[in-house]
Amino acid sequence: MAKSIRHEMPYDAPVETVAAMLADPAFREEVCRAQGAVRHHVSVEGSTVTIDQWLPTAGVPSFARKIVGDETNIVQVERWGTPSHGDVEVSIPGKPGEMKGSAVLVPSGAGTLETVELTVKVSIPLVGGKLEGLIADLLLKALKAEHRTGIAYLSR
Repeated sequence: MAKSIRHEMPYDAPVETVAAMLADPAFREEVCRAQGAVRHHVSVEGSTVTIDQWLPTAGVPSFARKIVGDETNIVQVERWGTPSHGDVEVSIPGKPGEMKGSAVLVPSGAGTLETVELTVKVSIPLVGGKLEGLIADLLLKALKAEHRTGIAYLSR
């Protein structure tokens, strides 16, 4: 089984402005801090954004902490084929599982709607489904932090 998530993030700015924000390393570093990253590295090379961050696992159920430890490394790679469509891959190096999907920017009224869709798959017998749900919840929490940070960034 796999778990799918879809999250919509409206912004009061045109698509071009939101796309530029998503390609700005300073914005991505702000997002890492907002997500509580212990340490992070952001790189933007051409149309590829890579975010390598370590997040604490405080509050994660004990069955999952046995697998991920006290903090976990999460690597997010976005490959933007156009300014309004990117393929997204999120991995936890050394751990089984994958998260893949897309981020799409579309005009919405005077602003932009960013829609992120991801499928979470963890290949561990017995607990894989539980981990997929936990990871999906953590991804949604991270996207909400990114959205709050984006609204503040665009209001400057």
